[in-house]
Amino acid sequence: MRILVTGGAGFIGSHIVDRLIKEGHKVAIIDNLSTGRKENINPKAKFYKFDIQSQKVSGIFKKEKPEIVFHLAAQIDVRKSVEDPIKDAKTNILGSLNIIQNFYCQKPKTKNQKSKIIFSSTGGAIYGDASVIPTPETYSEFPLSPYGICKLSVEKYLNYYWKVFGLPYIALRYANVYGPRQNSKGEAGVIAIFIDKMLSGETPVINGDGKQTRDFVFVKDVVEANILAMKKNRVGVYNIGTAKETNINIIFRKLKKLTNSNAKETHVPEKPGEQKRSCLNWQKAQQELSWKPKHDLDNGLKETVEWFKTVI
Repeated sequence: MRILVTGGAGFIGSHIVDRLIKEGHKVAIIDNLSTGRKENINPKAKFYKFDIQSQKVSGIFKKEKPEIVFHLAAQIDVRKSVEDPIKDAKTNILGSLNIIQNFYCQKPKTKNQKSKIIFSSTGGAIYGDASVIPTPETYSEFPLSPYGICKLSVEKYLNYYWKVFGLPYIALRYANVYGPRQNSKGEAGVIAIFIDKMLSGETPVINGDGKQTRDFVFVKDVVEANILAMKKNRVGVYNIGTAKETNINIIFRKLKKLTNSNAKETHVPEKPGEQKRSCLNWQKAQQELSWKPKHDLDNGLKETVEWFKTVI
């Protein structure tokens, strides 16, 4: 199949591209390399260095005629969205609309009933501080950050295009994804940031008391969810997580042991807009996509640390 992956040079996107290439698909990538990396790009994929807001995206769709679109390109930093919600909305809402609209305009020419868009959304930021843990897809969404609001907005646009124009979609609401290739130089991705600093002999800091919990899901499990979303004849929203909570202090201690670090547990004031608890119920994904998480946290952390040792 002809497949387009936005953000295909990024952490999750590049892993998806590799899997698609391995399965024999023809893959094109759109990525502006703001957070993606050239070394992540599969040489068998066609690469277009453009921002998803660019008008040139239309030409790429006309040329590549994708039957499936995996939309991952985004401004992914919750804290940056709090600092500049307008910039966040331009990328995450207007940029996404540019992709969706171009796919819709091109899609009738493919005459392929399997065509759909698979959107990388967020479960961590959409539900806010939920009172039901693990949180199911039926829980009311009350995001505590512009980032979460934007992701939810795109889900609603996708539902609009499905109900009004018949453009199928699946939105995957990720928990906190971690694994090899995660960017350790930004503000997002606590596991990658901690590993980088510990292996470099530095001391990472923990925001707040460190008792805030997250649901950490390994990138290989997320890739599998995307592939199943492509193959299954389903439409809608699915949580992709482990239904297990782990607080940041525990992550720090596990990584300290794995990296043989001498870093002391250092706390700084908590960040505005940061949730206290986040954990996702994945039963719907199991029932309708035949997906379940297969990698436990300890093994996933070990594999991630081993990868970082090769690049630091």
